[in-house]
Amino acid sequence: IKPTLFLTNEFTSVFQAIVDTYGTPTYKEVNPAVFTCISFPFFFGVMFGDLMHGSILAAFGIYLCFSKREPGTIGAIFGEVRYLFLLMGLFAFYCGAIYNDYTSLPAQLFGESCYTTDSSKTDKNVQQVLG
Repeated sequence: IKPTLFLTNEFTSVFQAIVDTYGTPTYKEVNPAVFTCISFPFFFGVMFGDLMHGSILAAFGIYLCFSKREPGTIGAIFGEVRYLFLLMGLFAFYCGAIYNDYTSLPAQLFGESCYTTDSSKTDKNVQQVLG
């Protein structure tokens, strides 16, 4: 068996660690960490989509990207996952804008929300669907 070596940098190292958690590809296989760099944060955003929480996570990721990585600081503790947090926050913010969701409340930033609190509207919608 030939060994597998994937060279990583600051950005790809955390994604390679996620892939290695599930298994290491064999010799001459495509490295799935390349696809994980975008798909993992995107699927997190789809699952977590919220404007406020996504913006907090993105702001924390931006702070980590610009903070110093001296021992004992928060930049040193979370230094390896800074790009992961940044991308997850940006995608969560993006999906929260699409969902029109702000802390699980109808944001109504872009027109009418998909959530309703009026039961009479809900009953009329159900009657229209059922015919």
